[in-house]
Amino acid sequence: MIRRILFFMLIVLTGLSACSDNDSFTTSPTATLTFSTDSVKMDTVFSTVGSRTYDFWVYNHSRAGVRIQSVRLRQGNQTGFRVNVDGSYLDNSLGSVVTDLEVRRDDSIHVFVELTAPENGQDEPQLISDDLIFTLESGVEQRVALQGCSWDAVFMHDWVVSSNTTIESAKPIIVYGGLKVDSAATLTVKNTTLFFHDQAGVDVYGTLKTENTLMRGDRLDHMFDYLPYDRVSGQWRGIRIHSSSFGNELISTEIRNAEDGIVCDSTAFNSDQQRLYMERSVVHNCKGYGLLTYNSQVDLVKCQFTNTLGDCVSVCGGAVVMKDCTLGQFYPFSAARGAALRFANYDGSQAYPLHAFQMTGSIVTGYADDVVMGEMLEGDSITPFAYYFENNLLRTPQVENDTVNFVNIRWETPDDSIQGKQHFRLVDEDNLMYDFHLDSLSTAKGLGCYEYQE
Repeated sequence: MIRRILFFMLIVLTGLSACSDNDSFTTSPTATLTFSTDSVKMDTVFSTVGSRTYDFWVYNHSRAGVRIQSVRLRQGNQTGFRVNVDGSYLDNSLGSVVTDLEVRRDDSIHVFVELTAPENGQDEPQLISDDLIFTLESGVEQRVALQGCSWDAVFMHDWVVSSNTTIESAKPIIVYGGLKVDSAATLTVKNTTLFFHDQAGVDVYGTLKTENTLMRGDRLDHMFDYLPYDRVSGQWRGIRIHSSSFGNELISTEIRNAEDGIVCDSTAFNSDQQRLYMERSVVHNCKGYGLLTYNSQVDLVKCQFTNTLGDCVSVCGGAVVMKDCTLGQFYPFSAARGAALRFANYDGSQAYPLHAFQMTGSIVTGYADDVVMGEMLEGDSITPFAYYFENNLLRTPQVENDTVNFVNIRWETPDDSIQGKQHFRLVDEDNLMYDFHLDSLSTAKGLGCYEYQE
């Protein structure tokens, strides 16, 4: 019995000794903290709009506990950084500081950082930096650098253009809710970047004219370290040209990461009334169609349509001319991607007379063996289905014995030594980076929307 009592007391004493060691704290200047990072580098944010949350860990690998006298922002509440240390916020009203924290031996604490930057009065993004300073009970100071960029912007909510309006803004414009161009109005956008918040888009009932304009989603941060949201499709709704809309012109304009890039709704076909003209423009990385037209007269010159879950270009009836364009179907997020080009005289059970589809000087390629689809309404010999291809590279099985509709065609097959993505400077499926200028080895020189340069 005595032996059992002594053994029990030994265990208790050993436990108390262990607790005592673990609960002891030191003021030695050699006992310092270890950080999972020495700096927190944030993505660019729009001024007055909060960033996503970043985090890091603080470890104590010393032989005793360490008391933190204070954690503070070097510039107080001047920069817009918000910090939570181990569940305690640095209260800006109290000098942006927390005090009296403990990190026991072999323990850690978690730190969260966000940024809501004030307006800076500049047109370009401005660097914001601060230091998060940890002052230990020993007097030792350790710091983690905080860094981000803020960009002043113009914010528009449920934007309605009801009269002729011209926009030219050095600052980006952020659209919430959507942008509507009324039927009696023309909106002209020049030298401007339009960022669209989730589910926002452009509804054109009147006329839209753009020049040197970028339209994209408003996420400036990253989904993963290697993947910015700007490379992820479906960030906003895209442009819808309603049945009352004519005379739209997009010049040197880029539309990217939308649901559908551009949709032209069905309307009464009028060969004298152009619905859409695009020149030197890009539609890239869409979760739906790149360009979908119904019963419309459309002209496309030196344009790029690439990487869409639906068809890159889909034409249902009307009259469409494509000259010196590049269509590349390398959509990375699904193997069930559409064609690079589809032209038809129907949709479902609805007939859409294809008065003319004409393509010259263009490249149409992609991953699949056949990315060109011509579709005529079965059993219908009355609805027009007119098409003409001249001097193009087409990734589709060769059409035999038709020298009327296909003239001087380079038929691409999966067996060609240079084919598909090999035509282009960069198709990086891992990092979702693309450059559709022609590579030096391409056999498509002289075709497409970009002149070949050494």
